[in-house]
Amino acid sequence: MSDTQTLESAQTETPEALVARLAKAGRAAQVVLARMTTPQKAAALLAAAEALRAAQPAILEANAQDMAAGAARGLSGAMLDRLRLDAGRLAGIADAVAAVAGLPDPVGEVISQDERPNGLVLARVRVPVGLIGIIYESRPNVTADAAALCIGSGNAALLRGGSEAVHSNRAIHAAMVQGLVSAGVPEAAVQLMPTQDRAAVGAMLTAAGLIDMIVPRGGKSLVQRVQDDARVPVLAHLDGICHTYVHSAADPEMALSIAVNAKMRRTGICGSMETLLLDAAFPGSVAVVRALLDKDCELRGDARARALDPRILPASEADWDTEYLDAILSVAVVDGLEAGIDHIARHSSHHTDAIITADPAAAEEFLQRVDSAIVMVNASTQFADGGEFGLGAEIGIATGRLHARGPVALEGLTTYKWQVRGTGQVRP
Repeated sequence: MSDTQTLESAQTETPEALVARLAKAGRAAQVVLARMTTPQKAAALLAAAEALRAAQPAILEANAQDMAAGAARGLSGAMLDRLRLDAGRLAGIADAVAAVAGLPDPVGEVISQDERPNGLVLARVRVPVGLIGIIYESRPNVTADAAALCIGSGNAALLRGGSEAVHSNRAIHAAMVQGLVSAGVPEAAVQLMPTQDRAAVGAMLTAAGLIDMIVPRGGKSLVQRVQDDARVPVLAHLDGICHTYVHSAADPEMALSIAVNAKMRRTGICGSMETLLLDAAFPGSVAVVRALLDKDCELRGDARARALDPRILPASEADWDTEYLDAILSVAVVDGLEAGIDHIARHSSHHTDAIITADPAAAEEFLQRVDSAIVMVNASTQFADGGEFGLGAEIGIATGRLHARGPVALEGLTTYKWQVRGTGQVRP
């Protein structure tokens, strides 16, 4: 079905009928995709990456429309930054798609194998999840990242992007599909919801038996709605309340460099530091807060933090549980490692938390005791990204405790099945 026909059908169908039609087409395409070899999938992803590069003028023109509309609607600076594409960012998107092509294919991997006393040989083998629905806001790069990761792991994708990026998403999707189809991937393997009707999101969330897993990427209200309303399994994180604890034994220059980067490199991403914890015995606290303030970061602190610099504003109780996604940072002074870990346990969203220290024992205790999807030592929380983890790209960060945790890439988009080989055994 052409894009024009799809849009016309979307205007006359109920949201439930639309989702059912797209899901059935996606499931049929996934059956074909699941039989494709690793070299075939890799060739398709390389073709998609090349198609993205070739479509740069059209994609950037579409993004300019979205940026103008977003500015007119009063989107925040952080939202506009997530929405914006330029030649460099688009090249990075294409490179990420190509990188997925070079990653090890998890499909078919034998996780374990054992022979029972009765001679049965049992193996657990990785297989695709099936049809994955991705609901996302703001970031048009998700269109390409999600499509690439789903194709690379043998899954079909049903994408529903936010209205603020509608033109960018359509342009990226069109280029991706053109490249994939040229290499033998069924067109319906990657579909973009042709309507911005919010009821279509509800139809996706309740499409049990048609959509196998939902991955939300966006603000807290979106993710909360998905988790509250879904009748389909959900893989998600709600908040990115990331902490950096500067231990008493931290190197002052390292602490300053990491703290500034963790907050100010890009304030609107989920790996951005939202709370800085300064050990009361750390000698470089004044320099760290001054560096952040001089970068035009608004600091909100407790009484001891505010004593470090008069420009620090009072923090409310709500600040410790806020994901700002902006140049705003909560700062607290804590009495030692135990107090730092305790603060994180009470306020972390279990996304990414870091310690800066030259004390190996303190570092190991932090790694063992902090219960987050990503725990770091002497590194910026901005590294909480699938590409930086060598995964090529990511479909999101998972903070739950089931199936997958941390950056979710190819392996996180697979499940497994048991294969049992016998020689005529019957159970007594």
